[in-house]
Amino acid sequence: MGTDNKPKSGTGNPENKKRKQQYRPNNKAVKKGSYPLRPGVQGFFITCDGGRERQASQEAVQVIESFYEELLEGKDSDVKHKVSMPQNKPTNKKIKFTYSDSEDDNNNDDENNEKVDKDSLVSNEKNHENSISVKEVENETNEKVDEDDKNGVEDDETEKQQEKKQRVETSDLKCEEVVKRKVEEKSVDRLIEDELEELKDKSKRRFNYLDSGCNGVVFVQMRKRDEDPSPKEIAQRMITTAAETKKHMARFILRILPIEVSCYASEEEISRAIKPLIAQYFPKETETPYKFAVLCEARANSGFEKMKIIDAVAKSVPEPHKVDLTNPERTIVVQIAKTVCCIGVVEKYKELAKYNLRQLTSSSKQ
Repeated sequence: MGTDNKPKSGTGNPENKKRKQQYRPNNKAVKKGSYPLRPGVQGFFITCDGGRERQASQEAVQVIESFYEELLEGKDSDVKHKVSMPQNKPTNKKIKFTYSDSEDDNNNDDENNEKVDKDSLVSNEKNHENSISVKEVENETNEKVDEDDKNGVEDDETEKQQEKKQRVETSDLKCEEVVKRKVEEKSVDRLIEDELEELKDKSKRRFNYLDSGCNGVVFVQMRKRDEDPSPKEIAQRMITTAAETKKHMARFILRILPIEVSCYASEEEISRAIKPLIAQYFPKETETPYKFAVLCEARANSGFEKMKIIDAVAKSVPEPHKVDLTNPERTIVVQIAKTVCCIGVVEKYKELAKYNLRQLTSSSKQ
């Protein structure tokens, strides 16, 4: 009789057990990563070299924040220039110059009269000086001596009082300075603690990177407020400065595209979500229609039909505007990552090297 070499129930290959345990979250701690990309967010769709997603996301947040602050400072300066400054009006003073012959005659008469009066005054003063007695002179000298003694005592007392006041004032100033320093230190420490708490809480950050789930793709979310510039304005400022200055501002970022609408990657959802964006950048009633093109790219989504989405987006643009694939003024960008569709509008897409920072700042472009 032959013996069965089959393993008994409950036993198996130990290598298979190890492989299963590696994918069990209960047996092994799961590493915490960034939040996944989801519909309803706006921000920046960024491409980078494969395997450099983490470095590119951190670098992108720093670069975007710097240009965001530049735009805010520009808006503040515009508001300051609009304030009307008071004008210094010169005061008009009237100066009258009157010269006549009649006045010269009157002056001559006055001079003659003054000479007679002066002679009489000189004689009277001499008689008065001779009439001063010796007793009055002695009284004056005695009064001066008494006043000098009194003034010496009063000066000593005033000096002592002034020294005491100065000491009190200096001590008060030192106490005030110490109190102010303590208050400032507490306020600065409090502000630093508040900023650290905001940085720890990702929900309070203005810019935060999300995991796209695709190789070589990073998404930076922007929590926009009413007074904040749009992602389109930030990206446009970044690309134009790179084209003008030719200075390297990023090491890992390749291309950066502003995203103002995001939804699920389906034809119905895209046509519905793109309506407010089309109304903003392609109005029906306009004197200057735009030439536009549609750029559509998909990653990690094999069941996606590219031409259907392009036709749906192109049909949503009203009639005064026309399609021009060779030289478009505005380009509607549709980027699909897995099941999420990101949509934005950019200007001069081909002229600005398809919004590729590395190409704009390369040596060949200089």
